[in-house]
Amino acid sequence: MNLLATAALALAMSTDAFAVAVGKGAALQRPHLREALRTGAIFGVIEGLTPVIGWALGHWAAPYVQAWDHWIAFTLLGVLGLRMMREGLCGADDDEDDKPTSHSFWLLAVTGFATSIDAMAVGVGLAFIDANIITTAGAIGLSTFIMVTLGVMVGRGLGKLVGKRAEVVGGLVLIAIGSLILYEHLGQG
Repeated sequence: MNLLATAALALAMSTDAFAVAVGKGAALQRPHLREALRTGAIFGVIEGLTPVIGWALGHWAAPYVQAWDHWIAFTLLGVLGLRMMREGLCGADDDEDDKPTSHSFWLLAVTGFATSIDAMAVGVGLAFIDANIITTAGAIGLSTFIMVTLGVMVGRGLGKLVGKRAEVVGGLVLIAIGSLILYEHLGQG
């Protein structure tokens, strides 16, 4: 793979995470750059590791990863999206002080994993074309880190505009991304 193909792949792999990060940022109480960098780092590391895992699994796991990746992503993103929507709808007011200042590591890790399952399948494909997995995974991780950090900060501005409803919107985005992943994979079959 050449540099342009690697950059395009890295950007494509980070777009789902960017959309989720906007929702995460909107759901927080004025997230600072430190929280955006933390969220970006968690997503970036996970997104960078999953293609390596897929690459390592290679030929023998390809049918399993490709057969179930879309269902796993759909389920995880759907459950997380419903949880976010419930929290947004159960809140009685839009008081900025009621929002958390950060998300838990585990919530971010599960969300990061859910948005990176497709990168694992890409890693399997990269094993077949003998791509430099370290360079490619590093580019995907770096792109995701940058996009998620920016997404959280964009979400910060949106959070002020939409208040507590941002969690509902963020939950809908997660469900939509999971549904799109499922639709794309089922449409190919």
